Amino acid sequence: MSEDAVLAGYRQSIDNIDAAMIHILAERFRITQAVGAYKAHNKLPASDPGREERQITRLRKLAEDARLDPEFSEKFLRFIIEEVIRHHQKAANTPD
Repeated sequence: MSEDAVLAGYRQSIDNIDAAMIHILAERFRITQAVGAYKAHNKLPASDPGREERQITRLRKLAEDARLDPEFSEKFLRFIIEEVIRHHQKAANTPD
């Protein structure tokens, strides 16, 4: 049975997008780790609930504009925020 060329094309595009998302997430976490180190050094709190809520509101609107389920986008962003806060808390407990 030969591979369906249309399906293979779709899958290649999905694979490319997945790779780009991994690289974007890696860059985002490199930056947030620098933020965590800065916060720890300056004795700032690991989380900023006001900014987090503003970001969620902003990204929900972007999701709606992009025709992406805003509930999904919020869950995804909250997951990322929780991981960033965990990293920031870890940085705060690490001696300079």
